[in-house]
Amino acid sequence: MIVYRIAPQWQVELTQVEEALAKVPFLECGATQEKSLGWVPPRGDPHGPMAESVGGQWILRFMVESKVLPGSVLARRVKEKAERIEQETGRKPGKKESKELKDEAKLDLLPMAFTKQGSMWVWIDTASRLLVLDTGSQGRADEVVTLLVEALPGLSVSLLNTQTSPQAAMSHWLKEQEPPVGFTVDRECELKSASEEKAVVRYARHPLDIEEVQAHIDAGKLPTKLALTWDDRVSFMLTEGLQIKKVSFLDTVFEGTKADDGGFDTDVAIATGELVKLIPDLIEALGGEAESGVASAAQAVAGAANGGGGGASASASGAGLDATVPVSPKGKDVVGRAITGPATAPVDTDPESAPF
Repeated sequence: MIVYRIAPQWQVELTQVEEALAKVPFLECGATQEKSLGWVPPRGDPHGPMAESVGGQWILRFMVESKVLPGSVLARRVKEKAERIEQETGRKPGKKESKELKDEAKLDLLPMAFTKQGSMWVWIDTASRLLVLDTGSQGRADEVVTLLVEALPGLSVSLLNTQTSPQAAMSHWLKEQEPPVGFTVDRECELKSASEEKAVVRYARHPLDIEEVQAHIDAGKLPTKLALTWDDRVSFMLTEGLQIKKVSFLDTVFEGTKADDGGFDTDVAIATGELVKLIPDLIEALGGEAESGVASAAQAVAGAANGGGGGASASASGAGLDATVPVSPKGKDVVGRAITGPATAPVDTDPESAPF
């Protein structure tokens, strides 16, 4: 999961969100269309609303479909076209013509290509001002945030940013064997060297309270992933980019529920009910929240309302983005500043699985 902070000045009703997302519905790819994206009813009903509220928590679902066109197949078709031109004219296509042949070959092949679909759950906690995306890919998160900013007027968000970096905190927890209050260190982590060799050490199903781990940290290796358990209720993997991966709800979470309890509302209530308590505790464990772009924007708005007139536009702070600038799917905002976030991504949630 990737967590964003929503600016306090954004105040909307669920009906407004539903109406805005209904204007950008997901449609399957056309014959020559490489990619299609949009919103679908999170509950799965064909004509259901695009936004659902369960216990005050808003749930959305983003869908993307893309055509699978192997590079080798495309290259073979381009080669066939180039050879035909050479046979007919006695000349080889130039660089510009080769590019045109590639585009032409792609249009030929797209109607026959297989398609693959993937979905992403989006959770908005208006009370805590959190936007949570169920993905580990910063690129996909940027894509969804861009669509939300375009669809929902006034929406400003920044990546969650803490006083202590996750990497520094994880190093301390492992070296001193002092996990934060309410958390325990589990049996999985990844340590990576900052040197040119980029040496990596991974532990899986292995105790981490050993001198060997401390020696790796002393040698300059820094944790990039660490498995933790919160309150004996939720296990997860924390990354150096403040992502929460491999979330697993433990048996204590389901005490008092019946075996046949389930469905969309129950799954959402359980997941959000735990995560809405876990996230603040994790922020506290990382030294509290650092001032981000949305906080600066909120102060600027307040200053303008009081006649201050001196509020400059919000700027990036640590991992936060400029709250006044929507992000772009290419990983940069409109003025070219880089968006922070991990480069690799796990497989997104299966469309049929429960939220988060």
